[in-house]
Amino acid sequence: MKVWIDPEADIEEIKEQIKAINRELYERMIKIDPSDAFFRYMVKPLRNSIRVNTLKGKIDLVRGSLEEIIIGEVPWCREGFFVNTDDFGKIPEHQLGIIFSQEASSMIPPVVMAPEPGMTVLDIAAAPGAKTTQIAQYMENEGCIVANDVKHSRINILISNLQKCGVLIARVTEKDGRFFGRFRERFDAVLVDAPCSNMGMIRKNYKNIRLWRLRDCYGLSKLQKSLLMSAYSAVKRGGVVVYSTCTLEPMENEEVVDYLLRNTDAEIERIDLPVKRTKAFLEFDGREYVEEVSKCLRIHPQDNDTEGFFVAKLRKP
Repeated sequence: MKVWIDPEADIEEIKEQIKAINRELYERMIKIDPSDAFFRYMVKPLRNSIRVNTLKGKIDLVRGSLEEIIIGEVPWCREGFFVNTDDFGKIPEHQLGIIFSQEASSMIPPVVMAPEPGMTVLDIAAAPGAKTTQIAQYMENEGCIVANDVKHSRINILISNLQKCGVLIARVTEKDGRFFGRFRERFDAVLVDAPCSNMGMIRKNYKNIRLWRLRDCYGLSKLQKSLLMSAYSAVKRGGVVVYSTCTLEPMENEEVVDYLLRNTDAEIERIDLPVKRTKAFLEFDGREYVEEVSKCLRIHPQDNDTEGFFVAKLRKP
């Protein structure tokens, strides 16, 4: 059954529609952000965006060839642009891997990681490969990326995107991400773009309203903590672990980062990008988090007119 909400409706009507579809989600959203702007943007149609793949094209040249559809720049990613089309199948640059259709906020984790040529990088939950290909272009196809995903059904699309984008340095693996915890201090950087409850993706697909369950968040939080701990074990001294999700649930965000900070010597760095943000939670639903969690990047949909997103940059001293 298709889920539909009228984004042009009165704000109270929008709230009632969400409540009617999933009251549990509505009550959670009220706790996270009760503002009218939050609810308005949670159901506002999502802007489309692309990233220029510099392994295959130069930013200025590609921008010039696509000037008819480009409507703005993504402030935090020099290769990112907002576009006024959703029919990427008719764009030759997309078919050739010169551009990649990618939501603007999801471009942040590789920017924060700032990988360099020659590094050894682990992408612990890589499919479908948007961030993996972005990391590869920053590495200029020099070094090694272990692109892992646990689901066999997603491996083919990952491989396809890597090939289409001209990524030559990726080694694709099919493992539970927690497996990599045994490779102690082997990677220069690790990305944990964790499986999550997708609350931040509601405006992309309203079915996420119906699918969301609080009980799922408990299991996901446990998994996310294990994945992050494994990533921290695998990164070298001085290396960076970037943790990200497309949910706004504190149990899957601040609580996961808090867990790592309390149980390791990890240090957290404030993310300095031209991006508007909402303050990270230091207390939520009776749980308190360490002060350092305030350095996490929490993005609500109304902040930058994007999906909801969460990013933390962690370093092993």
